[in-house]
Amino acid sequence: MAAPVLLVTGGGRGIGAATARLAAARGYTVAINYRRDAVAADALVERIRADGGQAAAFAADIAVEAEVERLFAEVDGAFGPIDALVNNAGVLETQMRVEAMDAARVQRILATNVIGPLLCCREAIRRMSTRRGGRGGAIVNVSSVAARTGSPGEYVDYAASKGALDTLTVGLAQEVAADGIRVNAVRPGFIHTNMHASGGEPDRVERVKAFVPMKRGGQPEEVARAILWLLSEEASYTSGTFLDVAGGR
Repeated sequence: MAAPVLLVTGGGRGIGAATARLAAARGYTVAINYRRDAVAADALVERIRADGGQAAAFAADIAVEAEVERLFAEVDGAFGPIDALVNNAGVLETQMRVEAMDAARVQRILATNVIGPLLCCREAIRRMSTRRGGRGGAIVNVSSVAARTGSPGEYVDYAASKGALDTLTVGLAQEVAADGIRVNAVRPGFIHTNMHASGGEPDRVERVKAFVPMKRGGQPEEVARAILWLLSEEASYTSGTFLDVAGGR
């Protein structure tokens, strides 16, 4: 039997890269999507192959519909239709209060964090749905604890985008359950990744870890393990639900 095919968006770094490595180690053929950093994505592919896994990198900006369609077509050509999707790609911008935000910033956030995952879900469903002749499959959306906390004074727009992703998870899970597709989400808390630098505070996790019951930030690999469980047959009766990977927060 052929190895299942997993597409990880934003898979070149951070949580996405940790997910790609773990998935390859567990027997998936991994399609690693990236937007700009080809060097990081290619290095990850080489690392996976050196460890005996199968992977390839695919450039696409998931905020652009035509690029999403091209991404899925290229993965089809390389590996065949996907069996699993991890909607990991996401962006945030410099910390600020809502009164200082302009519409262009909010549109950038929503384009990547909401519209992109929805379009990727659409393309995945077209390939996975048993109603369309597919084999079924699993989707995991990478949300954030910010969807619950709101990130006041820092990223209310980012938090709102993740709240929308949570709603997408709940509704889509019910919509495609009879099509053999499970849809779940993880909500990471303060995780040690490069994303915090985009907000202007690379060491943010060290500043805020005191608010976490476990008193530490999380590692990308800890989130990846939760994602792989939701993708696995061990979670075969789990859909429309959330795993908070946030140190008890």
